[in-house]
Amino acid sequence: MRPVLPLALLLGSPLLPLAPLPALARPAAAASLSRQSFVADAVRRSGPAVVTIDTERTVVRPGSGGLPPGMMLDPFFRRFFPQAQQPSQRTERGQGSGVIFQSNGLILTNAHVVEKTDRVFVGLKDGRRTEGKVIGLDNLTDLALVRLMEPGPWPVAPLGNSDALQVGDWAIAVGNPYGLDNTVTMGIVSNLNRNVAKLGITDKRLDLIQTDAAINPGNSGGPLLNADGEVVGINTLVRSGPGAGLGFAIPINRAREIANQLLATGRVSHPMIGVGLDNLPPELKRSLSGGALVRSVMPGGPASRAGLRSGDVIVAAAGKPVAGPSQMVDAVEANGVGRPMALKVMRGGTPVQLEVVPTGMESGRRQAR
Repeated sequence: MRPVLPLALLLGSPLLPLAPLPALARPAAAASLSRQSFVADAVRRSGPAVVTIDTERTVVRPGSGGLPPGMMLDPFFRRFFPQAQQPSQRTERGQGSGVIFQSNGLILTNAHVVEKTDRVFVGLKDGRRTEGKVIGLDNLTDLALVRLMEPGPWPVAPLGNSDALQVGDWAIAVGNPYGLDNTVTMGIVSNLNRNVAKLGITDKRLDLIQTDAAINPGNSGGPLLNADGEVVGINTLVRSGPGAGLGFAIPINRAREIANQLLATGRVSHPMIGVGLDNLPPELKRSLSGGALVRSVMPGGPASRAGLRSGDVIVAAAGKPVAGPSQMVDAVEANGVGRPMALKVMRGGTPVQLEVVPTGMESGRRQAR
């Protein structure tokens, strides 16, 4: 007969005291994130330095007195409507955001916010409002410097390191969308080094931070913060229509470089080699994995002196592959002015090695200080 085990043994002897299960350790960071308190802390750190920028511009238009266009060109009608010939004036107003990054009242914002304006007014979170002066702007990077005209003291937002950003990091946008000041939205860093050429923008030299933090009209020029409340980007545009919900910011390391040049000279010197570039046509794509087609070469320019010709395909620059025109522009920008840059070119199916020295091309305009 088989022995019958006591039920207590089969169940693991419940009469014996059970050791308590160790409590699952909860990382401090996770606890902090669950409360989302880091957002409030970040905004408390940099929020007071986020400003509203209001601009005014006087536009003068030839007078017509409400008459049909071209009528006042006839001397007969000018005799009967003399007042209609007087020019009219109207004031155009715009709005954007900015961030104070130096205690002497220097503000970073977008060039398109303050370009072609007559007056700039700056409003702070604490209720102060004062006039600002545009020191300089750079259209190629859409950045501008504004100086507050009063002595302060002014709150300052700390600048972070945009090179340390990773996809998936927290991103906090602060600004004044639609005139609603001190608006905070949160998301993540969706991508890095997003070239503006992929967004259909061909008149800028920018690689942008992409974020899903809501950026709307009026946010332009405001800061993108990391979880520590440091400025890691300057918000510049939002993708509307199909693909809406995509925001983009200029990396703060790039903005810092531009700000230093604007502060020193009021202008920015961008490297150029003097070529017109295009994507590869289908017949070349079949034989090449990538490259930038040289459509034109500026006579006497750096590329011309280096021996580059129309019809050449640049496949590598400074030892790195060139996938297309935007990568070539990036390579020239990264190389800088006055430094030799090696080029690998395909010419009629034959590889050719060249060396070009970019020269400086001034961008933007200097303002009275």
